[in-house]
Amino acid sequence: MLKYAAALIAAPLAVTASIPATAQQSPSASLNAISTHLRAMTTMTANFSQTDRSGQLLTGQLIIKQPGRIRFQYQKEANLLIVGDGKALTLIDYEVNQVQRWPIKNSPLGALLNPERDLSQYGRLIPTRNPDVLSVEVQDPKRPEYGIITMVFTKTAGAPGGLRLDGWVSLDSKNNRTSIRLTDQKFGVPVANSRFNWTDPRRNRRGRR
Repeated sequence: MLKYAAALIAAPLAVTASIPATAQQSPSASLNAISTHLRAMTTMTANFSQTDRSGQLLTGQLIIKQPGRIRFQYQKEANLLIVGDGKALTLIDYEVNQVQRWPIKNSPLGALLNPERDLSQYGRLIPTRNPDVLSVEVQDPKRPEYGIITMVFTKTAGAPGGLRLDGWVSLDSKNNRTSIRLTDQKFGVPVANSRFNWTDPRRNRRGRR
């Protein structure tokens, strides 16, 4: 389970790159719009569904608090948790009492959790069929081992910066692909920092979260 979840934070929604984009906004303007959204999105909660390349499905709740904090609260049966505390991402598998941790900047999710990152240096706009949908692929060309993330946004009145994050696909250096779809997104809701705490199962063998 830990290996499966690692692919999530190490790789689109179905966006067809071969279809010409509607020329309503330049790529640079679209990238600026996405950056504006990420900077304006102080907090977000959503339901998520996660699918790997084999079709395995997991669901749960996502919580984001900028900068750098994220929590994937998986369905109870998964017995799994992913938490970002602003500096590092931690994967906890309570079923086997294993913990894996690495810097956020070493993950594709760094593009989502570092709103000050210059997308024009790392991002490439992907054409979509719908002019109200923006898709951006982010990869550090100097660090290909960090993987690729393709994020999909929909123009939405009332959302931060006029955009709503609808999901992403992560692709790690071993071509492990994981797709995340979001629903019921809520922005600007109060989120306590304590939501990004976690219990180390290596100390508590019962593995309670």
